[in-house]
Amino acid sequence: MFKHAQLESVKAWLGDPAHGALPLHARVQRAIRQLILDGALDVGRPLPASRALAKSLGVSRDTVESAYGQLHAEGFIERRVGSGSFVSEQARWLPGRGRPRRTSVDRKAPLRLSRRGDAMLQGGGVRDFLMSRPFAPGVPETRSFPLPTWERLQRQVLKEYGTLALLHSPPQGMEPLRRAIAAYVNLERGAQATPERVLVLTSSQQAMTLCATVLLDAGERIFIEDPVYHGARKAFDAAGLDCVPVPMDDQGMQIAHLLAKAQTPCNAARAVFLTPSHQFPTGATLALDRRLAVIEWARQHQAWIIEDDYDSEFHYEGKPTACVQGLDPHGRTIYIGTFTKSLFPGLRIGYMVLPEALVSAMTVARTLLDGHSAPIPQLTLARFIEGGHFGAHVRTMRAVYAERRDVLAQLVRQHLADFVEPRVPAGGMQMPCVFIRDIPEREAVESARRVGIDLLGLTALHASRSHASGRDGAGFLMGFAAHAPHELEIAVKKLASVLRALCRRSS
Repeated sequence: MFKHAQLESVKAWLGDPAHGALPLHARVQRAIRQLILDGALDVGRPLPASRALAKSLGVSRDTVESAYGQLHAEGFIERRVGSGSFVSEQARWLPGRGRPRRTSVDRKAPLRLSRRGDAMLQGGGVRDFLMSRPFAPGVPETRSFPLPTWERLQRQVLKEYGTLALLHSPPQGMEPLRRAIAAYVNLERGAQATPERVLVLTSSQQAMTLCATVLLDAGERIFIEDPVYHGARKAFDAAGLDCVPVPMDDQGMQIAHLLAKAQTPCNAARAVFLTPSHQFPTGATLALDRRLAVIEWARQHQAWIIEDDYDSEFHYEGKPTACVQGLDPHGRTIYIGTFTKSLFPGLRIGYMVLPEALVSAMTVARTLLDGHSAPIPQLTLARFIEGGHFGAHVRTMRAVYAERRDVLAQLVRQHLADFVEPRVPAGGMQMPCVFIRDIPEREAVESARRVGIDLLGLTALHASRSHASGRDGAGFLMGFAAHAPHELEIAVKKLASVLRALCRRSS
């Protein structure tokens, strides 16, 4: 028979609410298995007869018999006809038997990762703002999304495709969506796209990871904007690339600096990363002469242009410029787009428009990451675009975001003028604000987070530390898209209190 402590341990397992979802026989089985794993039941020890244990536990004999049967099938006990059930000899060799079980890696032992794994860990990954808290950059307004339309289109997809929509998608993406994306970027962005050259992905982050690993080897150089989008920098760092920063001005990346660097053998690069329509985080638009110059550089050096067109739908002043990919006659540009910001983050659909020569390689590489994107959202999105709903939603949100940008700029000037200077962007979903006082950026961001405000510090976005020092380097991004004017006002006043307290503490 079990000792009193062992019987009480099994009863505790049965009564633990954490195990309530398990069938009763599974709880009995796992409780006894745990006693064996912990060494509380010795090898060869007889177990109580099923009838006796059932009576002690207040359960049916069939419940105990089912538990014993599973323990026997897993090799934890032996069942001998006429003699009963015993802890198996195999239990002697269970790792850690009789010692306290660890549920995590021993922290005293050195953790050995690959260089790539260590770079990912040290880089901290890319932190998405999961909740729509004030000023989280890149978060769209989702309360205005036309859910009834989306639901109606999804029902149409399920009715037409039936169980076929439950199967795998082709790794390149569903053909109706690739066709819709190609038509959209050709019309709205001046791209040169065909459905055969579109690769549907889960995100622009996945696209940048593919570019970093498929186009370049570890140790090879890539030109990047300075400051630069942190997700791109981390993808390139994790792949072991040598990122060469190129400074920015109000017309985007200073291509003359890129060309000067390219003349130095030690700075010869295989690719350049750009956000030309609306640079992250400065908001600058890359001038036409610079676009043509970088296209010519890529042609001469057989290099790649990685163009991230992450939120070009939201342009508030003048007409949006055509994408670099549409100007490139040499097929050296990879165009990256996403619906995460134009629609909603939970959609998880991005895409690349690829040079024809890269389609096979990128598609095969994509199968090693996640295989494919879910078919039902792809097919629903295709109908959403083709039916004109996407264009209508973007036009509506463009007006909403423009108003919110202007409201935020006014609020910053009214309540934060003693601390920061806003750099009002011509487009996008966030506004850079640079400090005009000596305020510790990290402390400001952390203090704001503690009161429910999400800011993204500017300093860490600079690839070159020399550019990050000084007045233009420190500050933060303030997202304005996801909150109504009255919500922005409340949050700005709260942020003013945070910054005021920081200034008093440091004075």
